Amino acid sequence: MKLRKKIQKSMILVIATALMVAYAMTIFVVYHQNVSLMEAEICQEADYITTAIEISGRSYLEEMDQVREDTRVTLIDHDGNVLYDSKQDEFTLKNHVDRPEIKEALREGIGQDIRRSATLDTDMYYYAEKLSDNTILRVSKTMNTAFHTALAILPGMGAITGIMLAFAYILSKWQVKRLIRPINELNLEYPLENDMYEELEPLLVRIDEQNREKDAVANIRKEFSANVSHELKTPLTSISGYAEIMKDGLVRTEDMKTFSERIYNEASRLITLVEDIIKLSRLDENQAELEKEDVDLYQLAREIISRLSVQAAARHIHMEVTGETVVCYGIRQILDEMIYNICENAIKYNKENGKVDIWVGGTLNGKKIIVTDTGIGIPDDQKERIFERFYRVDKSHSRETGGTGLGLSIVKHGAILHGAQISVESEMGKGTKMEIIFR
Repeated sequence: MKLRKKIQKSMILVIATALMVAYAMTIFVVYHQNVSLMEAEICQEADYITTAIEISGRSYLEEMDQVREDTRVTLIDHDGNVLYDSKQDEFTLKNHVDRPEIKEALREGIGQDIRRSATLDTDMYYYAEKLSDNTILRVSKTMNTAFHTALAILPGMGAITGIMLAFAYILSKWQVKRLIRPINELNLEYPLENDMYEELEPLLVRIDEQNREKDAVANIRKEFSANVSHELKTPLTSISGYAEIMKDGLVRTEDMKTFSERIYNEASRLITLVEDIIKLSRLDENQAELEKEDVDLYQLAREIISRLSVQAAARHIHMEVTGETVVCYGIRQILDEMIYNICENAIKYNKENGKVDIWVGGTLNGKKIIVTDTGIGIPDDQKERIFERFYRVDKSHSRETGGTGLGLSIVKHGAILHGAQISVESEMGKGTKMEIIFR
C-alpha cells in the first residue's frame, strides 16, 4: 500500500472514530438530561396532583383522566391496595405494598424507582408521595420518551457525520499531498541539505553516511585500479623489453642467462602480485572458502620461520621463535599468510645482521603474536597508512625487495575475518613491533 493512501485512510479513520465517540457521548448526555427533566417534571406534577386531591378530594383524579394521557397516576392505601389507576382497573391490579417506591414513601414520605412495568410491559419511572390521610399517590411515566428524544438526534448526527467524512476525505487528501511533497523532493545526493521534518533526520544522517561510505569505496576502488594497472605494467614492460631484445638477437650468448633470470624474476613478481590481488579480493568479499579449524599458532610460526630461513640468511638476519603453544580457531591458510607477511616484512625492511623475534602465547587480553625487528622503522605519521593497499613507506626499497604493497592489507583483512586486533609500535632507525591479538 502506498504511504499516501495509508496516511489518508488513517486520518479518515481517526475522524470517523472521533465522530462515533462524540455521537455516543451526545446520546448519553441527552438521555440523562431528559431523564433528569422527566424526574423534575413528575415530581412537580405529583405535587400539583397531591395539592389538588387535598383540596378537591379524590374526584380530581377522575377529572384528570381526560387531560393526562401520557402520565399514569395510581392511588394506593397504606396496606398496598390500589384505590385508583389511570391506566388499569384498580380491582384487577395486585397489591403494591412490596413495590420499592411504595415502601420508601411509607417510610420516608417520598419514594422513587425505575423498572420495567409488568402491566404496561415497558420501562417506567415511578415517583410516590405520601398524602395526609396516609394514602400513597404514585405518578409514573414511560422511559421511552427520554430514549426516543435521544434517538431523535440520530438523523441529524448521521447527516453531520456524512458531511464531516466528506470534508475529512478532501482535507486529508490535501494534507497528505502537502506532507508527502517534501519527501518526494528529497535530494538524496546531499541529504543533510534538505529542509526536512525532524523525525526524518536520523534517516537522512544514515543516508549521508552511506553516501560517504559509497564515495570512499568508489575512491578506494579507483585508486586500487590505478595502482594495479601501474604495478602490473612495470613487470610486464620489463618482460616485454627483455623478450624483444632477445628476439631481435641483440643479446650476447654469455648474457642470455642474465636476461632469462630477469624475465623469470619479473614473471615471478607478476604472479605473486596477481595472487595477492586475488587473496585480497576474496577477503574483501568474505569469500574465504576454507573451513575454520584449531590452529597451533606457535607451531605455525616455527614453520613460517623455517620457510623464510633462506631469505633471512641472505641478509644475515637472525630469527628466533619463543613462547608457548596456543591454539586459535581459524582458517589455517589465512593465519599462515598473516604471520608470513609480517615476518617477511621484518626481514625485508631490516638492517644487515639484524634480528627478528617472534613471541607466541596466551595473555589476559587474549592469544597474542608479537613480531619485533631491528629494522628501519616507520614514521609516526605513516603508521596508520601501512595497511593501505600498495602503500609503501620506502618505495625504492620495496622495489628492490620485490614487494607488492599488498602484504599488510592481507594481514588487516585476515585480522578482521578472525575478529583480531593489530597494534604497531615503531621508532625510526631502531625497529618495529607488531602485535596480533586474538580475542
